[in-house]
Amino acid sequence: MLTTSKIGKIQGRISVPGDKSISHRALMLLAISRGKGRISGFLRGADCLSTMACLEQLGLEIEDLGSELVVYGQGLHGLRRPHRALDVGNSGTTMRLLSGILAGQKFPAAITGDHSIQTRPMDRIAIPLRMMGAVIEGKAGRDLAPLLIQGRNLQGIDYTLPVASAQVKSAILLAGLYAEGETVVREPKPSRNHTELMLAALGAEIESKTCEIRLRSSELQACDLQVPGDISSAAFFITPAAAMPGSHLIVKDVGLNPSRTGIIDVLKDMGAGISLENVTKLGGELRGDVVVRGGRLRGTVITGEMIPRLIDEIPVLAVVASQAEGTTTITGAEELRVKESDRISVLVQELGKLGVDIQELADGMQIKGPCAIQGAEVHSHGDHRLAMALAVLGLFSREPVKVRGSECIDVSFPGFEKVLGQIIKY
Repeated sequence: MLTTSKIGKIQGRISVPGDKSISHRALMLLAISRGKGRISGFLRGADCLSTMACLEQLGLEIEDLGSELVVYGQGLHGLRRPHRALDVGNSGTTMRLLSGILAGQKFPAAITGDHSIQTRPMDRIAIPLRMMGAVIEGKAGRDLAPLLIQGRNLQGIDYTLPVASAQVKSAILLAGLYAEGETVVREPKPSRNHTELMLAALGAEIESKTCEIRLRSSELQACDLQVPGDISSAAFFITPAAAMPGSHLIVKDVGLNPSRTGIIDVLKDMGAGISLENVTKLGGELRGDVVVRGGRLRGTVITGEMIPRLIDEIPVLAVVASQAEGTTTITGAEELRVKESDRISVLVQELGKLGVDIQELADGMQIKGPCAIQGAEVHSHGDHRLAMALAVLGLFSREPVKVRGSECIDVSFPGFEKVLGQIIKY
């Protein structure tokens, strides 16, 4: 159980683990590339380790040197049939993206995960992959894990996503590497574009415009990849620092992909003192240092095209909104209901226990601040981002906030408590 309570300010210089989204994609794309590639900065969280285990079952050789992974790519058609079902654990990214790769193989494979994964909708990938020619069967005749995927000779499609989703987009693009003709994916709103950038870096024939990606079947050539710090993990330090007068925090070498920096834009809109330094581009990905100076924040409205740029940061934004002056309204975030938990419902439930004036909306929430936070025992619901958000809220509470089930934090941020301890000042 993780326990936190009121502090005076946040101060220091830290680094955060590698970006989870990029780590998943680096392993999967190098697995189906030709040649040897190295990955530095790989996130050794439970979700990414699930991706590694699944790829090893498919015959991928990975050499772990501690500071980096060496991946011996098998090419598009070098993977082999697994002897048992692939288990993604709690990783929805592994489930959806790997399904795109499996759709293009010449063998059948079963893919499953924990109880949470088995309740999350997989029709979003099953429908377009079937349109491309794959045969996919789900549990009890529904598109729920475990899935049995029989690869086929795929055909490119022109597909419009019903909801902006980087995972669904990526599954289709990965299948498109195996497809005859052109694969086109259209988005209602821009979502994170790590897959497109990495495909281009590995030599894929890909063209990306705003909300439209075109891809042709391409062989990938392995290269070395460097994973920047995860801005979604950094958010759990950036946001409380921004809301605490007197705080001064530097987070080193964080990914600053514009499709992921909605958290910085929203905090600035709330009045936060945030600047970016030492910004560079490597492998198509922007990275740099985030510098935060604490102050008083005000409420804001978060909706529309901003939502896909900060969907994973909404739990901690709800926390900081409870300390801001005025009302913060978050709408258009119905995607939160099909994450590791129903993040809208459980956020309202658990933050309410701590004294937050929060109202549930069908597609989001409304928070009125500033709120006096009271100590209580709360629960993570097995959701790593909820657990970290609750721990952060405890930094504003005069009585201890105890987070049950906090071990799930290791999914994305092993060592979270240690890093937090380095920067809190009483």
